[in-house]
Amino acid sequence: MTDEQKRIRGYLQAQGAKQTPAEIVAKVEAAMADLAKAARAVPVARFAERPEPEEWSANEVLAHVVAADGYFGGGVVAVLEGRPAPPRGGGRGFENAPLRTADAWLEILGRQRHTLFDRVRAADPAGRLDVTIEHPFFGPLNWRETLLFTRLHDLDHAGQLGKIAAAFGAAPPAR
Repeated sequence: MTDEQKRIRGYLQAQGAKQTPAEIVAKVEAAMADLAKAARAVPVARFAERPEPEEWSANEVLAHVVAADGYFGGGVVAVLEGRPAPPRGGGRGFENAPLRTADAWLEILGRQRHTLFDRVRAADPAGRLDVTIEHPFFGPLNWRETLLFTRLHDLDHAGQLGKIAAAFGAAPPAR
């Protein structure tokens, strides 16, 4: 694990323990709003286009976010319900993804997160913290740390979408 990964893991652990689940949900919801604003800033006609061959398209970014949420958010729900976490898919989560609009991807993410947030709000804040969800960079995280990670993940990809929008001549969204 790199020093940066250790720093982020420490943040997730400290803040995951300090903040209530409702506070974490509020932070994830705010990050989702940033993600949505950034996705909608990408010109519709160029949504599936990569700004550079080695970079992702906006469609790929949102496919990745939705796939990652299926694993991480689905893992939180599974842990809280006493089930095993889902297996982590291979790849980056956008391979063979269908072309959808920003709003269609955001609708899917919103439905997934609605289920996640309902389950988190009903959970015992101190329950099942011994069960972890494996993160490929940050190691095993409990459900509260994993939930907080989704905030960082959304913010990271909101920044990526803002850069894509700017590359295509659109004004990046104001934060």
